[in-house]
Amino acid sequence: WGRRCRFGSNPVALAATPSLLHSPGLDSPQNPSVVTLLCEAPRTRTAASPEKLRASAIMEASGFDSEGRQFKNAEEMWREEIGKDGDVHKRKEWYRQGVGYWEGVEATTDGVLGGYAHVNDTDIKGSEAFLKLLLAERFPGGGRGRNLVALDCGSGIGRVTKNLLIRFFTEVDLLEPVSHFLEAARQTLVPESSSAIENKATNFFCVPLQEFTPDVGRYDVIWIQWCSGHLADDDFVSFFVRAKAGLKPGGLFVLKDNIARSGFVLDKGDRSITRSDTYLKELFHRCGLHIFKSKDQRGLPEELFAVKMYALTPDAPKRVHGTRAKAQPSRPAIIK
Repeated sequence: WGRRCRFGSNPVALAATPSLLHSPGLDSPQNPSVVTLLCEAPRTRTAASPEKLRASAIMEASGFDSEGRQFKNAEEMWREEIGKDGDVHKRKEWYRQGVGYWEGVEATTDGVLGGYAHVNDTDIKGSEAFLKLLLAERFPGGGRGRNLVALDCGSGIGRVTKNLLIRFFTEVDLLEPVSHFLEAARQTLVPESSSAIENKATNFFCVPLQEFTPDVGRYDVIWIQWCSGHLADDDFVSFFVRAKAGLKPGGLFVLKDNIARSGFVLDKGDRSITRSDTYLKELFHRCGLHIFKSKDQRGLPEELFAVKMYALTPDAPKRVHGTRAKAQPSRPAIIK
């Protein structure tokens, strides 16, 4: 699943389907059939918990695929794409076709960014600003002088490792299921890692996310960019649950991905799904993860999906006590 702008098999998934872009439909407020994500849950006689009502409203949001078909909810879409529970063959086919699509893409920046190589600098600058903020807040001295280790998930040709991560982390491991992407990354990164005093790319894992389990306590940051959409919801949750064990104390995940305006958008070409912000937050909740910080990526072409960055931690944010002055009782003042 290389390091790419996963805007669909055509990078401009919206522009590639004019019927969806120019008519009421895809994430369109004019389409009454699109279910508002924050709609009020129907009243029932049983007392459902607020969490269940919230999750139900989110997962009942409708979505579309790249051929214009509408699904009434995510469950309907996933049932068609990967089958019911236990349909191992259909699930394997979903992942086989996804990797198969990228096996036909050239191992270049333009290839992995779907013809949008010119967004590389903007993407890296946005990620760098976010990463610096995280390092400054999570690690003493911004991590300087520490042997920080990162995992680059869906690393592709090593674009993000080379341009960003290797400048901040002593070691970076790369995880990528497309073998010719990973080999291109190895050829690019290993010569630059020959000196013992330099930061280096250490391990190159040719394994898909849904099958990967990291070494316990190895990583300060696990970076997941433009690849989580290839995971079915249950595999998304399973990956993060397993990967939590791979974080050092105080470590975190950074997820950077495309965002649908509501519901979801399924790309039939590369077998990936673009989820809404609310959809992703529900999955984070299922993973037992908490949002430490989030930030929108700015400066990308308008025809592309919005992109957002999330810093996620297994630990709930700590409340800071005593930072506010105590409220004083309201008493009549004496005018002197």
